[in-house]
This record gives sequence, C-alpha cells and structure tokens, in this order.
Amino acid sequence: MTTVLAPVAGTAVGLAAVPDPVFSQAMVGPGSAIDPERAPGQAVAPISGTIVKLHAHAYIVEGDDGRGVLVHLGIDTVQLKGEGFRLLAAEGDRVRAGQPVVFWNPAAVEEGGRSPICPVVALDAADGDVNGQVRGGVGAGDDLFEWS
Repeated sequence: MTTVLAPVAGTAVGLAAVPDPVFSQAMVGPGSAIDPERAPGQAVAPISGTIVKLHAHAYIVEGDDGRGVLVHLGIDTVQLKGEGFRLLAAEGDRVRAGQPVVFWNPAAVEEGGRSPICPVVALDAADGDVNGQVRGGVGAGDDLFEWS
C-alpha cells in the first residue's frame, strides 16, 4: 500500500473535474486532482522516491517499489515553457514525501487563461488499485489517496 500525498494545498476533486480528456478519462491512470489555492507556493513530492522526470510544469516521482506518481501543475502549462515556475529539485534526486519540488504561482497560470487544477496520477495503475480519495480541503503533504 502506497499513501499518495497532496502535492499542493487546495480542494481535492475527482479526475473527472479536470478540463483535459487525457486526465479526466484516466487515460494515464487513476488518481485525483486538486484545485489549488491561488497563492504562490511549493508543490511537493507525493511519495518518497526518485524524481525520474522533471519539467517546470510536471514531475514524476518513482518509489522504490517501481510505482510512479505524476503531478501536473495546471493544464496546458507546458506552453508556458517554464515561465512562472522554479525548480527546487533535479531529475534523479531522491526525495521524501512532502519535500518541495517546484515553486509556482497558480494565480498567474489562471490569469494566463489556463486551468491551474493539478492532476495527481498513479501511473499504470488499474482502476481498482486507487481508493480512499480525499475530497474537499487539503494541505500540501496531506494524504490524498491510497494505492494498493
């Protein structure tokens, strides 16, 4: 069992609320999403492990058991080419759950006409493997869902 933490503070919602079919239809895997607080802040590692992919707008942390969790900071934020994001870690770094990975400003993402919602996806997991999804207010580092 892997406990996946909320990478940002905000309101936890279902993936169906994400305005992107790749996420809302769980094409990359099941999980949850967070409508973030609009204040600038840190996005943290959802699990302990190694950062296997790191872009300004998205990152994957792979646990020692080989399970990868994707955090995507906003929708269509790849188009920002890193503007408004600051990396606080590097690809290949070992991180502990809750450790800061990226600093960003959800309000600036929204002001640019993009959704700041943050999908948190259990990569390659089966639908029934993710349960206990929290709904409502969460802080960065709070439990978000369980991956069995």
